[in-house]
Amino acid sequence: MAKARSLNKVILIGNLTRDPVLRETSNGVLVCTFGVATNSSWKDSNGEVQERAEFHNIVAFNKLAEICAQVLAVGMYVYIEGELRTRVKTDANGNKVYRTEVKLNDMLLLDAKEKQGVGIEAAREAGKSLPAREGDDEVALDDANNEQSSDEDFNEEELF
Repeated sequence: MAKARSLNKVILIGNLTRDPVLRETSNGVLVCTFGVATNSSWKDSNGEVQERAEFHNIVAFNKLAEICAQVLAVGMYVYIEGELRTRVKTDANGNKVYRTEVKLNDMLLLDAKEKQGVGIEAAREAGKSLPAREGDDEVALDDANNEQSSDEDFNEEELF
C-alpha cells in the first residue's frame, strides 16, 4: 500500500502584534521576525460570548523577509500562509524549551490601517538593538525554501 502524503500548511488572518525585526546572518541570509494575533469567539454553556486571542511567531527568509520589513508595521491586518516549525532548545537548567513558529511562504497585506511600513533600515536597527536573550526572536532554517541552499548557509546561534 502506498504511503499517504502529509501536509504542513498554516493560513492565518490577523493583526501584527509587533513591528518586523530584520537580521542578517554572516552568510547573508536575511531573516525577518514578527508577531501576528488571531481571535476567536464562542458561546459558553451559559450562553455568554467568550473570546480568546492566539499569538503566533512568524519567520520569513531572504526576499520575503525584505518585503515584510519594508511594508509591515504593528497593527496592520495581514494574510499569512506558511508551515509550522518547532524547535527544541535546552535552557540553563537542562529543561527542553519548545518554540513553534510559522515559516512564512506567502504574505498579503489586507489593510494597512493608514499606516506606513517600518522600512528596511528601521527593521535592521530593531534587530541590532534587541538584547541577546534566550529564546528572543529565534529563527529556524527552512531547508525546503528554494532561496536557501542548505543548512550550512544559516547559523541559528547568530540570532540569539
